[in-house]
Amino acid sequence: MIFPPRGLDGCPRLTLELDADGDLLPRILWAGVSTDGTAGPSGYPSTFRGPGMPLLGEHAHELFTRPHLVGHRTDAPGSDAAWSTRFTLDGVEESDSLLVVRAADPAAGLALTTEIEALPGGLLRGRHTLRSTGPGRYHLAALDVVLPAADDLAELLDFTGRHEGERTPQRHLVTDGLWLREGREGRPGLSGATTAILGTTGFGTRTGTVLGVHVAWSGNSSLRVERSPDLGTTLGGGELFQPGEIVLAEGEEYATPWVVFGASEEGLDGLAQAFHTYERSLPAHPAHQPVVLNVWEAVWFDHDLPRLREIADRAARVGIERFVLDDGWFHGRRDDTAGLGDWWIDPDVWPEGLTPLAEHVRALGMQFGLWFEPEMVNPDSDLHRAHPDWILATGDRVPQLHRHQLVLDLSRPEVWQHVHDHVHEVLLATPVDYVKWDHNRELLEAGSGARGGASVVRDQTLAFYRMLDSLRALHPAIDWESCASGGGRIDLGVLERTQRVWTSDMTDALARQHIQRWTAQLVAPEYLGAHVSSPVAHATGRTLPLDFRAATALFGAFGVEWDLSTASDDELSALAAWVDLHKRFRPLLHSGRVVRPESADAEVLLHGVVADDGSEALLAHVQLDESASNRGVTVRVPGLLPDAAYELRWAGPVDHRAVSRSVELPDNGPTGGVRVTGAALAARGCWIPRRRPETITLVHVTRAGEEQPR
Repeated sequence: MIFPPRGLDGCPRLTLELDADGDLLPRILWAGVSTDGTAGPSGYPSTFRGPGMPLLGEHAHELFTRPHLVGHRTDAPGSDAAWSTRFTLDGVEESDSLLVVRAADPAAGLALTTEIEALPGGLLRGRHTLRSTGPGRYHLAALDVVLPAADDLAELLDFTGRHEGERTPQRHLVTDGLWLREGREGRPGLSGATTAILGTTGFGTRTGTVLGVHVAWSGNSSLRVERSPDLGTTLGGGELFQPGEIVLAEGEEYATPWVVFGASEEGLDGLAQAFHTYERSLPAHPAHQPVVLNVWEAVWFDHDLPRLREIADRAARVGIERFVLDDGWFHGRRDDTAGLGDWWIDPDVWPEGLTPLAEHVRALGMQFGLWFEPEMVNPDSDLHRAHPDWILATGDRVPQLHRHQLVLDLSRPEVWQHVHDHVHEVLLATPVDYVKWDHNRELLEAGSGARGGASVVRDQTLAFYRMLDSLRALHPAIDWESCASGGGRIDLGVLERTQRVWTSDMTDALARQHIQRWTAQLVAPEYLGAHVSSPVAHATGRTLPLDFRAATALFGAFGVEWDLSTASDDELSALAAWVDLHKRFRPLLHSGRVVRPESADAEVLLHGVVADDGSEALLAHVQLDESASNRGVTVRVPGLLPDAAYELRWAGPVDHRAVSRSVELPDNGPTGGVRVTGAALAARGCWIPRRRPETITLVHVTRAGEEQPR
């Protein structure tokens, strides 16, 4: 059996070959890239062949590695045997995009349903649903979705990080044994692995075969790679449980989050494109991403209506489309030590409410946005003083504070309803177009007092989803952003419900280069909030030129994080030019294929976007620091039409005159440029000489004689 079947959409996609004969669970014989529904080149599984891997790895079938299902039954006769399962097949249902396998183990008192779904872009996602059919209680410790990997996928890439330094790549050789990344923060986390990617030796952004996995879940999760001397390599993941978190009574069931897999024979960029294509098919995907001004780094907690109006006036002058009021507008919130949980407008600061500011912003032609952090509470708040038992905690012990915050127990209906209704009332009373939803601390000792302190991380995550879904339904015109100390809650579970994510609290453009580059491995650039910071970065104290700051933000969900009341007229004019440039290229930037050509210079990053139809591209040459040589860098542009002729032009307002000795791309003015074929650009590329540090050069590539109207 081949899944998905031949002719699904003709694009390269992850394909499985399964052996479904017999009465046991099907075995996966091969997993790899196919374009025509066959198992590998010429229909032969050249990159994986052997005994195969069961759809669910069980100890009963001589599996001596980590089982895919771990659990045991208590409180029933003969329950001690249920720790080891041997499922038999009940049936297989197949359509063009969905494979459903049903199985049961009567002795263990369990029924299993496995779904594998083909997604737009070539991804596959899988999930297991486990149902307890026997007496007593079944204690579930782990249930993972796992695929086999080819033997030549011998290197592993994942990510680590920290606050203001998310998505730092790290690579390892695959060796015998288990590699396991566990996220226990109650969110994907600032140091989270995000994805695990296996690849052929030396794979890069443009080269090599890769197979990747991501758990589409906003709570605790795990990723795993395991190589056995007998059975080879496997790759997978699932939800991570706290002890005793999932206990199934007879008739109850548990469904794993969707675990999403992708593969590419065109390196990491091909894998990224598969994820981006799927994200662009989601109902919540932003059809249009406005240019944002967030006033957090401009005013902090110092809210003053005349000053905010002045900033709004300047924002409208430079072409901003959405004005966002961040933290500090609600009851008692004069700093970060108090007020969280008291979600009503503070009359001491806003005696007429937020409407005067919101109406002023809207009269200028901009949308109005507002910051919330609904899951958190400060001990110094009316809510906590009235309901100190509404926090997540184990027993009577209060968890350690972080950022002066505790976490509300949204698994309790009365807590959920209280928070939901207060946020809803604010949104009814104020003309809000956009909500920035923050989550600034980890879930520590996340037990519920309503359940004797039992862990409720899963229920807390589901409650967050329910609240966001309900508020979205009540306020369908509002766009939503996921923020968690920056990039701490970025996953496909939250992207199904939001239009934007805050990529990182790091707004220093130099540090942002790598953060944005690697967050885009999973997330399409139009989701990634990328702001032009103040001339001196708050996080690092580094001073960077406006062109570098703006060109860094250009490729994402473009915005500004700068007190514009302090900007000179020249700075405002230059910023307006960058806003215009982003708007000009926004249709390409937010729909095209992300490419990250390899650079021969360690101090130069190359990236860009190529239109799906090959009609144009926008490339960035980022000079991070002084180069070790004077050779410059060749920029190869993939994805264009091989036989078509293209013109290359400098894309202002970057001052291209700062480029010396430019042989391949001379200044021919706004209507002229170098002509070259798509094949030559892919093979030979264009040469850009060594630049000054902290300089970004933009090159626009268009079909000759077909400048794209915007």
